[in-house]
Amino acid sequence: MPLYEINGRKPEIGEGTWIAPSAEVIGDVRIGKRCYIGFGAIIRGDYGTIIIGDETAIEEGCMIHARPLQLVQIGNHVTVGHMVMIHGSVIMDNAVIGMHATLSDNAEIGEWAIIAEHALVVNKQKIPGYKVYGGVPAKEIGEVLQKHMDIWDAAKQVYVDLTYQYSQSFKRID
Repeated sequence: MPLYEINGRKPEIGEGTWIAPSAEVIGDVRIGKRCYIGFGAIIRGDYGTIIIGDETAIEEGCMIHARPLQLVQIGNHVTVGHMVMIHGSVIMDNAVIGMHATLSDNAEIGEWAIIAEHALVVNKQKIPGYKVYGGVPAKEIGEVLQKHMDIWDAAKQVYVDLTYQYSQSFKRID
């Protein structure tokens, strides 16, 4: 498993979590239960702390980093899309971060908020829960409706199921 200790800081991984062999999990990183950490993801808690809740998907190519002595916190049942950059941010439960989005230092993403693909959440920006934000810089573009939550609940379950499938049958063939 691609886990690395630095300066006495080492990752803690919850039961049933699957981490791709090409991912890098470094330092003070705490990952909850039944999480999916995709190929090429880098989660770097070398001098900050990163906490990821249960049943959260960190998809391929994501970069997550905490500034010195700061905390990145990602809640339970969160989807972080392909190639997302998260730097010094807090993301509440059930949020969805779209592909290639960037979350800058001290940004806060509310519960069930949806951040659109390629959006830029700027330094100290606070995104309220149950809102859809997109653009550069990110601005409100709508509300999260029950139909969105139903669709995303199903999509999130796909990754929870995939975590189990990878842990049971993933193998390298040459």
